[in-house]
Amino acid sequence: MNGRFLLNGKFLAAEPTGVHRVARELANALADLIADGHPAAAGLSLDALVPRDAVGRAGLLRVPVRELGPFTHIPWEQGTLPLRRRAGAGTLLNLCNIGPVLARDAVTMIHDVQVVLSPGSYRRAFRAWYRALQPIIARRHRLLLTVSDYSKAQIVAAGLAPAERIAVIRNGVDHVLAAPADRAAVTRLGLRPGGYVLGLASTQVHKNIAVLMAAFADPALDGLKLVLFGAADRADFAAAGLVPPDNVVFAGRLSDGAVRALMEDALCLGFPSMTEGFGLPPLEAMLLGCPALVAPCGALPEVCGDAAASVPPHEPAAWVSAIARLAHHEGHRTELARRGRARAARFTWRAAALDLAAVLRELDRVP
Repeated sequence: MNGRFLLNGKFLAAEPTGVHRVARELANALADLIADGHPAAAGLSLDALVPRDAVGRAGLLRVPVRELGPFTHIPWEQGTLPLRRRAGAGTLLNLCNIGPVLARDAVTMIHDVQVVLSPGSYRRAFRAWYRALQPIIARRHRLLLTVSDYSKAQIVAAGLAPAERIAVIRNGVDHVLAAPADRAAVTRLGLRPGGYVLGLASTQVHKNIAVLMAAFADPALDGLKLVLFGAADRADFAAAGLVPPDNVVFAGRLSDGAVRALMEDALCLGFPSMTEGFGLPPLEAMLLGCPALVAPCGALPEVCGDAAASVPPHEPAAWVSAIARLAHHEGHRTELARRGRARAARFTWRAAALDLAAVLRELDRVP
């Protein structure tokens, strides 16, 4: 083997998600190590292959990019990518849960097995696709990567691969410092600093936003708002059987700078997920000095440690109490914010890239 790796750039063609963020930041951080001549990345090279509908976002990557045709979307990933890349050009590096099943010389990051743990969070076709492809990928590809010890254990429990074929590369979080805070959204939404709790606008069952809505229906939180950012709106929640209280504000999709401003000004982030492969939003908030309230589920205890407040996922009254305590006891909030910053600062993309470089060099036995 020759230490050459080819990034599967299909993810650049889609609206960004958390998984796509990881792919971009991790690839760029590894590219920086290679460009800097860092000894940890000695002998490695990284290029990206993209379909034509991803070319417009190719500038987000700090690696050489080559467009590969024909096709786009799934036909590109499953046909064009494995069949048209040059023989011996390098090992495919797939960082977004799926890769071409026809490839053998490949490394694939499976972030979680939520389609198994929370099937109701996904459309039937999506579940079927992942459940069909991931076992094949796990058998055929040279190595699996994942983002936490919890995810590794769940991948093993799902029967996808034995532990010795899975390497853990924990996410970084320092990307939140890259974009200056943009407070236009804070102003537009009529929010006051410390006057709201921030959460995700997601109707996925495992995100468990229902418990936050139940908490904000309690008169004890009348002086606060729940601000949800992301794609889902009030109508989406209603269609999912959830009627948001009047003090819930939907911020919509936001830029990195706007999210940073919302996190910096929030009383706290509420993150009641019942399972997470990693959980970027709590760490993002913590690094910006925004305390995080999290459910003790999935990888969240592993990632957040004691630097986030733990709240039972199915007890709205406990969320009311935890939020009220932050609102009324400044010393408690200050201490939680201090611990959160210190904890989150450990998770950098450079550290993640150093771990990835070590795994890739060992895989190819690069001297």
